[in-house]
Amino acid sequence: MNSYEKAKILIIDDEPTNLQILNEILKNDYTLYFAKDAKKGWELAENERPNLILLDVMMPETTGYDLCQKLKANEITKFIPVIFVTALTDVGDEEKGFSLGAVDYITKPVSPSIVKARVKTHLSLVDGEEVKITRLQIIQRLGMASEYKDNETGMHVIRMSHYSKTLARAIGYSEEGAEEILNAAPMHDVGKIGIPDSIIQKPGKLTEEEWLIMKRHPEIGAEIIGDHHSSLLRLAKSIALTHHEKFDGSGYPKGLVGEIIPLEGRIIAIADVFDALTTVRPYKKAWEVEDALSYLQKEAGTHFDPKLVKEFLTVIPKILEIKAEWPEEIEVSKSA
Repeated sequence: MNSYEKAKILIIDDEPTNLQILNEILKNDYTLYFAKDAKKGWELAENERPNLILLDVMMPETTGYDLCQKLKANEITKFIPVIFVTALTDVGDEEKGFSLGAVDYITKPVSPSIVKARVKTHLSLVDGEEVKITRLQIIQRLGMASEYKDNETGMHVIRMSHYSKTLARAIGYSEEGAEEILNAAPMHDVGKIGIPDSIIQKPGKLTEEEWLIMKRHPEIGAEIIGDHHSSLLRLAKSIALTHHEKFDGSGYPKGLVGEIIPLEGRIIAIADVFDALTTVRPYKKAWEVEDALSYLQKEAGTHFDPKLVKEFLTVIPKILEIKAEWPEEIEVSKSA
């Protein structure tokens, strides 16, 4: 929602008096749309995309409950918060409203102060969620930009992020913590943006000098992300900086050893390599899953954390589901 624009509220009620009351309460602060029946309300919800809907329950033909259910089943309108405004006061009525996806319940006759407070609260929650979604989209798009520069597709970013989340959950991360891994992982190779195309896209083997330049991309990525109070961006910086470290200390850029390497870096190392091995690239065929898993086991204790490799093997069914859900376009076209 643009901070310079008034939030849009759709009010649906078959009683003109109720529409007028809510209009008087809210007209100075919001852009209002009105509907006297569910059909008109549905049309306005789809066309105007309001930030919030105030919905009466008892209406002729189609009830507010039925309309709410329809709104929540539609991709365009399902995220619009719905507040029921009704004379029904039974606990069962409220429970039904919440079960259908409503975010709040205001009883009639309405109190102006309560209406204003509830509307303001839920619009604030919408704003906060939009900021969160936008931040995550920026992170994901930057991650995809680095992959396109490297002749890979955005599917790699999506798959390895979900692999990372799956492994994080397997080793005991909370759902919230694993979700942060999922959302930070796309930034792992963002530093490649700072590497010359002549090196990134070179078809042959890199010279020693070129390899030294390529090995700077973790530090460049950390510089791009920078220092932030946000736990998500701090995590993204750590991942960008450490996902090429190896368990035996032979990795880069710092040559960290064992569990000194941050856990998130060790997680992403496995997810990133597994996906790179098992998908088609312009310079190689996709490895069979069994061969890739054998490689992970062979490199356990050298490249990868052996405990994490062991845990990764336990979640292979879920990993393969993710792989199937987000296939490479080149694989799809070859099988078509």
